[in-house]
Amino acid sequence: MVDQTGAVPQGAEQDIETDVVIIGAGPCGLFAVFELGLLDIRAHVIDILDKLGGQCAELYPEKPIYDIPGLPIVTGAKLTDQLLEQIKPFDPVFHLNERIDALEPMADGRFKLVTDDHRSFITKVVVIAAGGGSFTPKRPPLAGIEAYEGNSVFYSVRKMENFTGRDILIVGGGDSALDWTLSLQPIANSITLMHRRDDFRAAPHSVEKMRALVAENKLKLVIGQVKQLHGDNGQLERVTVKPKDGEELDLIANCMLPFFGLTMKLGPIAQWGLNLHENLIPVDTEKFQTSQPGIFAIGDINDYPGKLKLILSGFHEGALMAQAAHRIVYPDRKLKFQYTTSSSNLQKKLGVK
Repeated sequence: MVDQTGAVPQGAEQDIETDVVIIGAGPCGLFAVFELGLLDIRAHVIDILDKLGGQCAELYPEKPIYDIPGLPIVTGAKLTDQLLEQIKPFDPVFHLNERIDALEPMADGRFKLVTDDHRSFITKVVVIAAGGGSFTPKRPPLAGIEAYEGNSVFYSVRKMENFTGRDILIVGGGDSALDWTLSLQPIANSITLMHRRDDFRAAPHSVEKMRALVAENKLKLVIGQVKQLHGDNGQLERVTVKPKDGEELDLIANCMLPFFGLTMKLGPIAQWGLNLHENLIPVDTEKFQTSQPGIFAIGDINDYPGKLKLILSGFHEGALMAQAAHRIVYPDRKLKFQYTTSSSNLQKKLGVK
């Protein structure tokens, strides 16, 4: 079951069997879908972010990239769009806003992976394409905020319906803050957007929509900073804020969504029993396999002599990984190397007329 964005809705089927699970939906993970698809290998792609594209989409969507072969200049967002267009024939399934928390080898040689949303995957091959690791939300410097996290303070929106009828305070000035302000406004009892300055880093049309809602008194905008949280047993009741021009005041809020950006950490991968070197995963240069057979690492998260942290290097690694994955997924099938320029079989898979 896939929605229009290609993301599997939360609460869908819990035990999913597939050929390959790719951890990370950045350029290397997306291109791996292409290389695997050419070999008739099915892939599910999991990413902790709420959008596809990894670091390209999250950290520099409009920043130009100059070293992608054949593309003299391309933005991170455009590269993501083109990769998604390229892999359409292979119908990958994306699971966004999810993190793999556990990986366990099974007796039959496959792996069981479990996400933080308690979804389970059974797969023959695991491909770690997680860039520098998993993105972790930055925590606001507020005393006692830990007591509210997961109950009334959230760093992402997993299920919109959980916010119906709530008095919501959203803090931040980027795309995530504005997008969720606009998305939750119709279902919230009240919604307040707070940013430290009256200047936003979000898409201009989102800022225009937000200001229109403020003008219609359907949304409250406060320029200032959060100072203190109030409530018992993890349930937020009100928030003390300091407007830029004015005295401290209390806002009614039983839910807060801070969007203060992301940091990158290796995360649960560090607990999977792989040999690590300075928070990177050593791999061989024949298959880009880790110390655990059947688990591969491509892109910035891997390490080997002469490694260059370039997107084009990750593409090369994904191609060789796919060849090795074929031997695991189809142990009794001989792999015949083919070129897309001359193979009618591959062109048929790609829908080339």
